[in-house]
Amino acid sequence: MSICPYRKEALEAIARKVISQYDPRLLHAPSPIPVESIIEQVYGLTMEFQFIRSNGRVLGETVFETAMVPIYERDRGGYKLIPVKAGTVIIDASLIHNRGDGRFRFTCAHELAHWVLHKEFYTQRGETAAMTSVVRSSETDAAIERQADRLGCYLLMPKGAVKMAFYNTNGSAGNKTTALAELFGVSRQAMQIRLEEMRLLP
Repeated sequence: MSICPYRKEALEAIARKVISQYDPRLLHAPSPIPVESIIEQVYGLTMEFQFIRSNGRVLGETVFETAMVPIYERDRGGYKLIPVKAGTVIIDASLIHNRGDGRFRFTCAHELAHWVLHKEFYTQRGETAAMTSVVRSSETDAAIERQADRLGCYLLMPKGAVKMAFYNTNGSAGNKTTALAELFGVSRQAMQIRLEEMRLLP
């Protein structure tokens, strides 16, 4: 089974649908998207905080089928297997105290995107989907990660709300980017990329 090659427009539509299931007003009300609430209330997923890897390079993991999952025990300095139920999103415990931080919120959105887009693909393979900062070895995995990244961005920065906020914010392009990043609870870099993609920045 291969993954569906979602086009940008399709991912925008999926993001709108996901947000609308929680509160359609968020599509036109510039504010941080409550991604944790969407994960738990709309999709019925469970969020857990564990140290996933010793090097901190994996920030999130989505469990599609009940399995024994390796986690890192910092106090012991080694790995152990723990039972994790299907429908669990594991977020690296290093992010637990920064829940308003763009990196935490993007990790959550990325993992939600995996559930929305890739549940069938991973379930048939009996695997988890892990957000990692390293390049994946297979082209399929790389494509899956790019899709999750893009949908994650669209979930946190809905097109209509971003456009409205952009035109209602005064100042230079740089100041607008910073202001909108704070408004939506994302990193400045993520907002700049989104604004450039929407052709709102030169």
